[in-house]
Amino acid sequence: MIARVVAAVVLVWLLGFAWFALLQPGPAPDTAVTDAIVVVTGGPGRVQRGLDLLAAGRARRLLVSGADRRVRPADLAAVNHVSERLVAERVDLGHEAVDTRSNAEETAGWLARHRFRTLRLVTTDWHMARARFELHRVIGPGVTILPDAVRSEPGFTMLFKEYHKYLLRRIAAPLGW
Repeated sequence: MIARVVAAVVLVWLLGFAWFALLQPGPAPDTAVTDAIVVVTGGPGRVQRGLDLLAAGRARRLLVSGADRRVRPADLAAVNHVSERLVAERVDLGHEAVDTRSNAEETAGWLARHRFRTLRLVTTDWHMARARFELHRVIGPGVTILPDAVRSEPGFTMLFKEYHKYLLRRIAAPLGW
């Protein structure tokens, strides 16, 4: 009996990992419009994607969550080839977040201050499941999240680690951790 339970758990784990690894999310349609864009820092292409969408008029405001304290708006504009005015007037640099959970908390506070009801969440494809879970957990059902994944080519190790981080958060969050 114990062997069957262990085998069932292993099978569910393997199928879950296969689903996670093979069905990575993609970018949202460029034409979609939301109140806000939130970029979770930590991977290539994320900030550029958010700024390009903001410049194209796909949202009113953008939060870069987890930005390094040394980053200035002018630097952000120069590195990403957008106007300093756009960054100065419509981009907020969040400096409090240090991980995915605190990105969600920082974003929730920002959304509440601005009273935004729809947001485009920009992060890397392999990170989207956990980032979306954490964000939905702290903002609740009142805000619509449009996932917008930046494509990458993660290796097995990256997918393996991220899958387990996601599983651990799905288990730990309901227990209050």
